[in-house]
Amino acid sequence: MTTNLRTRDGGPATGRSASRRTHGEGLFRFVSTAAGVVLLAIMAAIAVFLISEAIPALQANKGSFFGDLIWEPNSSQVFGIGALAFGTVLSSALALVIATPIAVGVALFISHYAPRRLAAPLGYLIDLLAAVPSVVYGLWGITFLVPLLRTPSQWLNENLGWFPLFGGEGAIGGKTMIAGSIVLAIMILPIIAAISREVFLQAPKMNEEAALALGATRWEMIRMAVLPFGRPGVISAAMLGLGRAMGETIAVALIFPATFDISFQILTPHANSIAANIANGFGEATQIGRGALIASGLVLFVITLLVNTGARLIINRRKEYARAGA
Repeated sequence: MTTNLRTRDGGPATGRSASRRTHGEGLFRFVSTAAGVVLLAIMAAIAVFLISEAIPALQANKGSFFGDLIWEPNSSQVFGIGALAFGTVLSSALALVIATPIAVGVALFISHYAPRRLAAPLGYLIDLLAAVPSVVYGLWGITFLVPLLRTPSQWLNENLGWFPLFGGEGAIGGKTMIAGSIVLAIMILPIIAAISREVFLQAPKMNEEAALALGATRWEMIRMAVLPFGRPGVISAAMLGLGRAMGETIAVALIFPATFDISFQILTPHANSIAANIANGFGEATQIGRGALIASGLVLFVITLLVNTGARLIINRRKEYARAGA
């Protein structure tokens, strides 16, 4: 069976144009494959660098890297990643919980509720939030948000202190986990909102019109036709935002106190993350200290890969369910 190649005007392609198209497809395939290989090579090079730099420090560690809650590589050469990994995961998870519902709501408003004259400027404004430097968010958080949260934090501690997240003694408010998480949520919100908006706009119009024709309200149409279609894209956007939150450095370094303990009390000054600890300690670190910080970066690298891999598995499974349902 032969395929007749045609030009742009619909006529049959000549031998020269067909050959040119074949060479163009081959070149594009080569460039795409080379880009993928280069990306894998870069990832492998980063992993090799982190491992090679971290091994000497791990060998010199006099404690347990995964068990100790102490970070003193420059003096006693005892350091552990447990508290930093806990703070990284908790702050990022809180930021994701805060940002995702708001971002999805903003995306739905722009794509299905707002008039066109309002939707376009609002979309540009949301996109511009992603271009704000992280140090600006950090300065805003330390000068405005941290003082603002002191009174609500005290109220939550006094009235809902029985709940583990709001319990604790000592200083309430200030540089806390919740303050850093809110700043991270604001930073990742435009990423999740922008991707979710584009996914919702790609929902099949025939399904939306069919739902409206059957008497569904606009929200019922969104719930039945838009959200199921956009769920994999929203998950991808959320995981991308989660990766941004885990790797954020300057903003959380300005807000998080340099503590090294594990605590679910988000209203008290028990907060730190791997990225913030690297930013705060790299300048004054000794050779062992730099190796310890690089080892913590390796842990962050692995956590990010695991999160992205898990997200990809969830998305692929949902696509398989959607195909089976179709």
